[in-house]
Amino acid sequence: MFDMKNLGRLKILDKYTPEATKAFGAFEKAAFAEGALTVQQKQLIAVAVALTTQCPYCIEIHNKAARSAGATDAQLAEVAMVATIMRAGAAQTHASHLFAD
Repeated sequence: MFDMKNLGRLKILDKYTPEATKAFGAFEKAAFAEGALTVQQKQLIAVAVALTTQCPYCIEIHNKAARSAGATDAQLAEVAMVATIMRAGAAQTHASHLFAD
């Protein structure tokens, strides 16, 4: 199912919802622009979120963008561990709902 070529099909969204697609693109550009956080920091955050949501497209796109912004293997490895603990921690804390007062 996962194939980066599938992203070409998003042109269909643009065809039928051009204003929304344009707005999304502008929002994405603004969100990843240099600011209080560097582009590299923002892309590392995006990698962590992509790993947590397990979106293969996002993982590939933001891994490439992070590396283009200068991210190293060591940084990406640490980001992966942060994503891992966040996902595992959520399962652990949600376990509190298993036990009645």
